[in-house]
Amino acid sequence: MEASGRRIRVTDTGADAILSALLPVIDGLAATFGPTCEVVLHDYRRGEQSVVAVSGAVTGRKVGGALSEIGLAVLAQGDTAANDINYVTRTPDGRIVKSSTLPLRDSGGHVFGALCVNVDVTALRQAGDLLTALAGAPAAQLPVTTFSDDFLDVVDSLIRAEEMARGKPVGTLTRPERLALLRVLDQRGVFTVRNAVPRIAERLSVSRSAVYADLADSRKDTSAEHDPAGV
Repeated sequence: MEASGRRIRVTDTGADAILSALLPVIDGLAATFGPTCEVVLHDYRRGEQSVVAVSGAVTGRKVGGALSEIGLAVLAQGDTAANDINYVTRTPDGRIVKSSTLPLRDSGGHVFGALCVNVDVTALRQAGDLLTALAGAPAAQLPVTTFSDDFLDVVDSLIRAEEMARGKPVGTLTRPERLALLRVLDQRGVFTVRNAVPRIAERLSVSRSAVYADLADSRKDTSAEHDPAGV
């Protein structure tokens, strides 16, 4: 897996044994929580096609599908990634999903995948929002998460969010603005996945080599911010 200087490190075949052991578990978990639950098993060594098993149909993904922005966040954290329990997001079609992501580690302690549990709580949330509205309080705003079998959908979603934040198409950014955008995408783990660069280059209307060069410069700027004295 390309990561422009970052790689998922797996030291032995223990990762494969862990995945094999979890395969029968995900069906049991999904069945326990019923039809509104989905359990997804990711192997990040497979790059953008990280989904190796799915039980349930909350996000509509299949084996060979892509990781979401949440998975990218795990990759960005690397071996320091921790369990993220019961966070709530909204899908692009408006459904509300409560999720937990549990990073998987090999015998060397390196993160190589994740076990994710997604529960569709749309009906429960709507009832809660109704009660909140009756009490006179505003409903909470939820972040949108893109669940797709195509990783490029996830990349496009992240770029659209940055366009909205900046109020202009990313293809019109100046170079300093482009460096800032690449820094944000890098921090969100986008460049840990091999096929992200061609899509980002297309959206930015620049060459792939320009993206790699700008990414390197944005990382230098980040290093300078963390160590302005150069020591």
